[in-house]
Amino acid sequence: MENKNQHTILKTKNLTIGYTSKKEENTIATNINIVLKKGELIGLVGGNGIGKSTLLRTISQVQPKLSGSIFLNEKPLENYTNLDLAKSMSLVLTESISSKNLSVFELIALGRQPYTNWVGNLSNTDITIVNNAISQTNIEDLKHKKCFELSDGQLQKVMIARALAQDTDLIILDEPTTHLDMYHKVYILKLLQKLVKETGKTILFSSHEIDLAIQLCDTMIVMNKTEVTSNSPCLLIQQGTFSTLFPEDLISFDATTGTFRVKK
Repeated sequence: MENKNQHTILKTKNLTIGYTSKKEENTIATNINIVLKKGELIGLVGGNGIGKSTLLRTISQVQPKLSGSIFLNEKPLENYTNLDLAKSMSLVLTESISSKNLSVFELIALGRQPYTNWVGNLSNTDITIVNNAISQTNIEDLKHKKCFELSDGQLQKVMIARALAQDTDLIILDEPTTHLDMYHKVYILKLLQKLVKETGKTILFSSHEIDLAIQLCDTMIVMNKTEVTSNSPCLLIQQGTFSTLFPEDLISFDATTGTFRVKK
């Protein structure tokens, strides 16, 4: 059930996503109506190639929508300047960073760019915010390392810290657990859950770790070939939504345990 006392950070109305070229329009998903509330951890799940990254890139204005509306803090997304958007929404995409020669502190400090002067000098307030982000993500021991020295899991924590340092209402992460082993997948998602509780920020992430997302998320967005559905994990289980994600020849969803099982 929607808590009407919770502030809405982002919502879409009849959103259609996809790509356009000179010759044609390629529609990925239509009639997307989702609501992201303040202080929630929200998981976006679906099969490979279903359009999860396209949805995240569209609601973060990395690529244009085909039709419909996107509102950030009740304001149409297209009415935001680039600077105002950078102060309201931070984004961690799957692309590898090009600045791995920076130290961890320097990379996280890049999150302060929307607030620094044109020279880019950090104020005492900026430095405090960067150090707080380092503390919140438990990476004090990495602070002076170069980014090329980090493992995939360590670098992912650094990128989350950079998003925290940007100090936005909404943090969006595209596949934050890619290339991580099971322990570190759980670690990263538990870290996101902890950050939501501690900071009150809204965190939206896409993932293939559906079983983990069901256990940890307040809300989930489920994409299949015909629709995009959003609700609490418990209600989605009751509605049979997860059973629609994959063909049933190899795996099935067990509603009693909230997990997928391999068919024998």
